[in-house]
Amino acid sequence: MRKRLAFLNDWTTVFLSAVERGGNALPHPATLFAILSGLVIILSGIAASTSLEVVHPGTGETIRPVSLLTTEGLHRILVEMVTNFTGFAPLGAVLVSMLGIGVMEASGLIGSALRLLVLSSPKRLLTFVIVFSGVLSNTASEIGYVLLVPLGGIIFLGAGRHPIAGLAAAFAGVSGGYSANLLLGTVDPLLAGLSEEAAQIVQPGYRVNPAANYFFMVVSTFVISAAGTWVTERIVIPRLGKYEGTDQNTDIETLSDTERRGLWFAFAALLVLAALVLWGTVPSDGILRNPETGSLLRSPFLSGIVAFIFLGGTWLGIAYGVGARRFTSDADVMDGMGKTISTLGTYLVLVFFAAQFVAYFNWTNLGLIMAVKGAETLRESGLGGISLMLSFVVLSSLLNLLMGSASAKWAVMAPVFVPMFMLLGYTPELTQTAYRIGDSTSNVIAPMMSYFALIVAFFERYDKRSGIGTVIATMLPYSVVFLILWSIMLMIWMLLSLPVGPGAGLYL
Repeated sequence: MRKRLAFLNDWTTVFLSAVERGGNALPHPATLFAILSGLVIILSGIAASTSLEVVHPGTGETIRPVSLLTTEGLHRILVEMVTNFTGFAPLGAVLVSMLGIGVMEASGLIGSALRLLVLSSPKRLLTFVIVFSGVLSNTASEIGYVLLVPLGGIIFLGAGRHPIAGLAAAFAGVSGGYSANLLLGTVDPLLAGLSEEAAQIVQPGYRVNPAANYFFMVVSTFVISAAGTWVTERIVIPRLGKYEGTDQNTDIETLSDTERRGLWFAFAALLVLAALVLWGTVPSDGILRNPETGSLLRSPFLSGIVAFIFLGGTWLGIAYGVGARRFTSDADVMDGMGKTISTLGTYLVLVFFAAQFVAYFNWTNLGLIMAVKGAETLRESGLGGISLMLSFVVLSSLLNLLMGSASAKWAVMAPVFVPMFMLLGYTPELTQTAYRIGDSTSNVIAPMMSYFALIVAFFERYDKRSGIGTVIATMLPYSVVFLILWSIMLMIWMLLSLPVGPGAGLYL
């Protein structure tokens, strides 16, 4: 048995080393989009010189490639370069959301809330709470990786359990459950913006709300938390055995009086915010409802969800900062916003090139032509809707092993797959849901994931022999179980024809 395990570990290490080398050989995502933009320009000239054409299934219009290797194409590239960037849908949404999240992070609200949640939980629910907290931490982007994952190891060590199991449980929630949450985070408007840009290739004016996957996300939160708990208790802990390291129990720093006071201030602010939202949405004539139909669908509340993330985050962050005496003037609040935006430099570079790629893809009609051709191929394959979506989940999961950024992958995949599935009758919101499942489930075993090296370092703290193979071997059961359960959940969702979010059905 030991020989088999040793062989499996050796094979896993060799395989993952090959994946790591292949992934490292890829250019930076921004460079990749620059290269793809150039390829689109060249391919548009080649395609325009052929007799390639398709008939738009919706309008009956004949669609032909448009070359950018012309004087007119060059002029358009130069004239619209800036507006391609500034008008890119995800850009504004992410920047505005991050301003609010930045205030919450700078005030210390997020860190204190996570510590309180873990410290106040019964020991028998400890594993569930850690995984659940990891899922919730996604609201604040990547803070879970640097705060909650090491905290998971400390908590388990303090409870007399193997600390690596605590690291694994937290990592599973933070990364494997990246597309589950009870609240909207920065990734939701980002992906929705990319889906909207792609949907408009087929249907101009189509809108994808940042809350498009909210119903599916809420149910997923409890499914993933329960699954992560089961894997930790039934597979990971028995495999790790008794901890024999030298690290001693370390008590988690309890909340200070000022931190508790800050949380009470934040709780009071939350009640006020919730009351205002309910006042605007519950009455049939609420001011946050659609003024024409009285519905919440396409209402100012849902359409302005990014503004609510900003306003809510700022409001709660200020309340906590004042109560905990972390904020003494308006300058502290603005500094918090500024520090968060200052971390987005690489993202802005990435978005610039991604915006050009998406624009060129639209201008040349290559995206629409590929979508029509792909839809025809899929239609002739005889695969049903569930089979198609599950295949897309697996494809997204595999691609995630080579390209870690969720937004970068979706910026490449959305212009092809969103229109393709729209032409087969499936909504962009459903396609985005399937993508998010695949992207999340393989995060914990993807060496290209930006925080993977940090996780390896956390493991090495408790086991000096740990490496990439150790992390993968520990996290692989989570990946497999999450993929299976989430796929089954998607099947059930489609069989019952449940909406994945407010106003976001499955079929066009």
